[in-house]
Amino acid sequence: MAIIINIDVMLAKRKMSVTELAERVGITIANLSILKNGKAKAIRLATLEAICKALECQPGDILEYKMDENTQG
Repeated sequence: MAIIINIDVMLAKRKMSVTELAERVGITIANLSILKNGKAKAIRLATLEAICKALECQPGDILEYKMDENTQG
């Protein structure tokens, strides 16, 4: 996948646990784990907004685009 999720980086910077973030955002630890491990196919903007609010960051701090080696153009 070309979109990299950097929630672990932001959690470390904020010295926050996955459990605490899940509670603040209002999602399950399982769903947050799916997202942070790059297994999610989509994220609701409301969820992204809540994560950014809880981590006091911008969406670009969490989401990163990397071109696939197989992608041409």
